[in-house]
Amino acid sequence: MTDHVYKKVEITGSSTVGMQQAIENAVNKAAKSIDNMRWFEVIETRGHIENNKIAHWQVTVKIGFTLAE
Repeated sequence: MTDHVYKKVEITGSSTVGMQQAIENAVNKAAKSIDNMRWFEVIETRGHIENNKIAHWQVTVKIGFTLAE
C-alpha cells in the first residue's frame, strides 16, 4: 500500500434544490482546478430564507486531495 499525503481546501456550494446538489456543485466547481481529489467532509450546513421558505441551501465542505509526486 502506498502512503499518501493530502491537502485540504474549504469551499461552500449553494443550490436552490437541496443539500446534495449544493455539495455536488461545490465538488464539480473544485474539480475544474484541483487534481487528485479523494474525499469530502461536510462541515457546515445553512440556508437562506425568503418569504418564510428555504431559498438556497449552503453547504461548506472540506475537499481532500493528494499532492503530486
